[in-house]
Amino acid sequence: MKYLSALALALALLPTTALSCTGGGCYGPVNHVEHVRHVKRMQPDALNATYGPKKALEWGQLNILHTTDTHGWLEGHLKERNYGADWGDFVSFSTRLKHQAGNMGVDILLVDTGDLHDGAGLSDVTDPDGEVSITIFDDVDYDLLAIGNHELYLADVAYQTLNKISAYWGEKYLTSNVQIMNQETGEWQYIGKTHRYFTTEHGLRIMAFGVLFDFTGNANGTKVIPAKTMITQTWFKDAIDTDEPIDVFVLIGHNPVRDSSFQTVWNAIRAVHAETPIQILGGHSHIRDFVVYDESSVAMESGRYCETLGWLSMSGFTSDNSGFNGIFPNPVGVSNPTRKATEESTSPYTYSRRYLDWNRKTFMYHAATWYDPNLDYNNGLETSAKITQYRHQFNLSQLLGCVPQDYCVSCVPFNDARNIFTLLAEAAATVVVKPERSETARYIISNTGSVRFDMYKGPFTNDDNYIVSPFQDAFLYLADVPFAQASTVFDELNRRGASGKKKKRSDLGTMSTVRDICVDPIVGMRDEGLFERHGDAAPRGITRRQVVDLVPGYTTTDDWGSDGDDTEHSRIPGYKIPDFFRGAAGFDENGQADVVDIVFVDFIENDVLAILGENYTSADVDYYISANYTTRDYLPQFVLQSDDFQADVPNCPTT
Repeated sequence: MKYLSALALALALLPTTALSCTGGGCYGPVNHVEHVRHVKRMQPDALNATYGPKKALEWGQLNILHTTDTHGWLEGHLKERNYGADWGDFVSFSTRLKHQAGNMGVDILLVDTGDLHDGAGLSDVTDPDGEVSITIFDDVDYDLLAIGNHELYLADVAYQTLNKISAYWGEKYLTSNVQIMNQETGEWQYIGKTHRYFTTEHGLRIMAFGVLFDFTGNANGTKVIPAKTMITQTWFKDAIDTDEPIDVFVLIGHNPVRDSSFQTVWNAIRAVHAETPIQILGGHSHIRDFVVYDESSVAMESGRYCETLGWLSMSGFTSDNSGFNGIFPNPVGVSNPTRKATEESTSPYTYSRRYLDWNRKTFMYHAATWYDPNLDYNNGLETSAKITQYRHQFNLSQLLGCVPQDYCVSCVPFNDARNIFTLLAEAAATVVVKPERSETARYIISNTGSVRFDMYKGPFTNDDNYIVSPFQDAFLYLADVPFAQASTVFDELNRRGASGKKKKRSDLGTMSTVRDICVDPIVGMRDEGLFERHGDAAPRGITRRQVVDLVPGYTTTDDWGSDGDDTEHSRIPGYKIPDFFRGAAGFDENGQADVVDIVFVDFIENDVLAILGENYTSADVDYYISANYTTRDYLPQFVLQSDDFQADVPNCPTT
């Protein structure tokens, strides 16, 4: 499935004919507001956006398309118009832009910075996760890739990353500070390559590294080397002090671009190369962000979940400061980057950045040229067809019930009836019950970080269950805890905050695993911290506002202001949520009982025991229902038995 037929491959990769530039230019969109012809090549049940981007992309001598934290969302967001394109649409779009770059005489790099699963049914329905989805992911012609922390939680996934992902991508897959135990020799080896030195099609000499944040929740048999240690290693010092000429460093990684270990690596490079450009592509925070490191170094983070495609371009390369042999000073017939990294910059380099919404209107708008308005290639159409086939094969569209209203993670207050945790607390209280202890009052405590996305009014399918709750955390319990003690645990957990990790019981798998809730961001949050960063820079104007009613979506502010979003949106309100939520059942009308069963997800066992004190130990803890009943099981069980969720089956209203 990974490889296209010879005929399809030949058709998909036919070069675009180079033509002369006239009038409005060769590569800019035909219509600077939106296309009239709306072709639907997404998944059959997906929705398309109602309006498109505000202006054409700025093409430089070096251009970068960036994805990160896709988490298996390769089918796109079937219920969200802003993000309805699927992976096949992106395959076509990236192929188009690579052809355009070649015709313009400039370079383009495709970069991904990790976390390929734990988020949607297509990636999580297989055992291990990703067996199918990584073959679809491979259809994009990436130039550089990095590992994410979600490739390291489970030992079988880590070895899948070594044997399938790294083996497939070869020198392009960079794991500068991540190692794994060789199962044959017992020796440590890097999962991918430590670095890559290569020359682009138009002569740029690039040194690239891939650095994961200082992650501590990795599976046994894997090792994450802290960045401060990595920069002291001989291979790294040799790489940055090589005799080979370096025109630009590309530092990628599953690592926030702001206040992270990227700064440590950047400092080490700058100590040797005071003026060489350093371009940084990050991830993990699930936000859109752009950070200026200095006049010759900028960093970009491109969201999550196939909602955002990052665009970063730069110019300023000459025959004196580089090996670039393409177009000087910029490609013609298109917009070009004109902005210096800093207002005081004396560097020759100029930049642009844009956060693209992941939908076909976006892709069609930016792929269109005056001589070819089309988006689709055969390779992209084949990818879309594979996604449809696998969704059918794994019954991901099977209807379980009808969601009666929208439930969001953070767009309303935590205890609001429209908040998803209000619903999940009710679901847990209703169905998470040990039959022989059903008469005993119970608290069911889970962490909010395990809930990965909102629920939208309309069909609730198998896929939606994976989307909301992809993790499989077992429920443990302590029996007959006096009410006075039991009633304090929930508030105390939230007061202390998520401790971050707990090793799962060995009988759930052959390798212990850890989930690091402190460093694994609570996604679905659309508050000021994720969708809007307020800095000192004043918001900057944009050109050609759309004459449309704006729909809610990303409204980003970064180091350059608020003009980075490719499509304008109204702001989504955001509210802070605690680390834990709780369901309760079996209490009297005053919410009290003599004794309580405290039911909790397995990886917070140590936290619960610490709160209760020395009278309780792990010997008092047992599985509540069974070792195999997990946080992925209770929501569909509740949906299937809820009158509210079954009322409109099979014709679920969406408005």
